[in-house]
Amino acid sequence: MTRNIGVDPQSAFARYLQIADRLPRTAAGGLAETGVFTDLAARFDLILFDAYGVLNVGETAIPGATDTIAALRAAGKAVGVVSNSAAYPKTHMMARYARLGFDFSAPEVTTSREALTAHIAGLPPCRWGLMINPAVDLGELATLNTTVLGDDAESYDAQDGFLLVGADGWTDRRQTLLEASLKRAPRPVLVGNPDLVAPRETGLSREPGWFAHRLADRTGVMPVFLGKPFGQVFDIALGRFNRALPPERVLMVGDTLHTDILGGAQAGFATALVTGYGSLTGLDVTDAIAQAGLSPDFIVPNI
Repeated sequence: MTRNIGVDPQSAFARYLQIADRLPRTAAGGLAETGVFTDLAARFDLILFDAYGVLNVGETAIPGATDTIAALRAAGKAVGVVSNSAAYPKTHMMARYARLGFDFSAPEVTTSREALTAHIAGLPPCRWGLMINPAVDLGELATLNTTVLGDDAESYDAQDGFLLVGADGWTDRRQTLLEASLKRAPRPVLVGNPDLVAPRETGLSREPGWFAHRLADRTGVMPVFLGKPFGQVFDIALGRFNRALPPERVLMVGDTLHTDILGGAQAGFATALVTGYGSLTGLDVTDAIAQAGLSPDFIVPNI
């Protein structure tokens, strides 16, 4: 299976601006203070990290990230991950973090896939068409009535709804088949990863959110998004630490204005934008903040 690589940071950011009306509306008007990350994080009790562009790029840990997590723990801080990751079971993610040198426990890691499965649990059983690489372990998704979507047009029409969880191997032909099927018969579309793009070693990959917004443009079907910047995933994460913790004592750290910073602000958290490795790499960050109308509380090159 091939990965959808080829989106440059400027195009990705422009696309986020185009779809901003579909995202939560909230004030993210921080002062964009700069400084040493560990000094800034010392003001908070719980620090939540995005993964891609903050802790790792693809399958490579960002230099210094493991040391920073260790230093925060030594200072008595609670740390966790809130990731728009849905393509793999959580056990796969935990193995990756361990391989990269991180010591997160499973409760410290919250994924958009968990928000997706929690949402599905409240729905009647149905036949789901699944956007995912068929070579991967389906994990808990295997308990659902699913068909992995491929190049058979008839299989799209046979589904009651669609789950967009992993874009690895997804093609423009399959996207066209999905859109044509939805035009013939609109059905629910649930998106387990709202990200438009993700930083990999070879560039930015198109993620399920990219394709979800394209189908919304072309079919009029409005997907349900589970993951940052939407609130469910933050509720799950906070519940695993201490729901009594005031939101202002939480710092959300991420590389993307329209997911990490918007989502963190919407949850009432302070926010820190990481600029050195993620979706804004090479862009004028001050200009991007102005265009988005989303200002973090802090800006750091890395953690």
